[in-house]
Amino acid sequence: MKEARKRAFLIVLLSLWTAGLAVSPAARGETGVDNSLYARLLKQYVNQGVVDYRGIKNEEMILDQYLKVLENTDSRKLARSEQFAFYVNAYNAWTIKLILGAYPGLKSIKELGGFLSTPWKKKIARIDGEVLTLDAIEHEILRKQFKDPRVHFAVNCASQGCPPLRPEPYQGHKLNRQLDEMAAVFLNDPARNHLDGNTLYVSSIFKWFAEDFNNDIVGYFLIYAQEDLKKRLEANRDKIGIKYLDYDWSLNGR
Repeated sequence: MKEARKRAFLIVLLSLWTAGLAVSPAARGETGVDNSLYARLLKQYVNQGVVDYRGIKNEEMILDQYLKVLENTDSRKLARSEQFAFYVNAYNAWTIKLILGAYPGLKSIKELGGFLSTPWKKKIARIDGEVLTLDAIEHEILRKQFKDPRVHFAVNCASQGCPPLRPEPYQGHKLNRQLDEMAAVFLNDPARNHLDGNTLYVSSIFKWFAEDFNNDIVGYFLIYAQEDLKKRLEANRDKIGIKYLDYDWSLNGR
């Protein structure tokens, strides 16, 4: 499974290399948000979706500076694609900050919840003069306002079962390509989704948010499926049944 996951990651990593992962002019602020601090942390401490939380914790001041950049940004003045990127970056960066508050003494983000609450309901993210929960960013803003199912492959819940954390910030001017790449990486990763006979085993994400995928999981897979998977799905589309895999909530760290 590890080798298969590495092969899947080559898709996105190769495209990142050809585009030049080094901090671009857009990351330095041409899109309206200076993502350069965050870009530095992601490039140095995220490798094939595995996050070096210890390394980031040693430079937590840099993360705090970036979160301050987000806090001081008026997202309402950004273009729509830049807003989308802004909120995905905010979700992921604040999730990292949440983990660092208990690291290294936790094995799962779910340990940060209480008896009657979850870590996603903690008011932690300072945005546009408010303090938001991660749930509010994901469900009230990203899902409700942008209505793009690819968001599920961009936001990262710090868990092994999540789509991998991209090793660069999302940016408005190349957002569509970034979202397509992450969808392709996740859907073609046999460690997270695979076809066995006429049964397509998929991440629980497709059960929790079925309406976001128009309740047509096979149809959505066909948009991004590659090579053998695509051929098999096309040949047997009307016969394929869906089963949902257990979600791995263990920390996506070293």
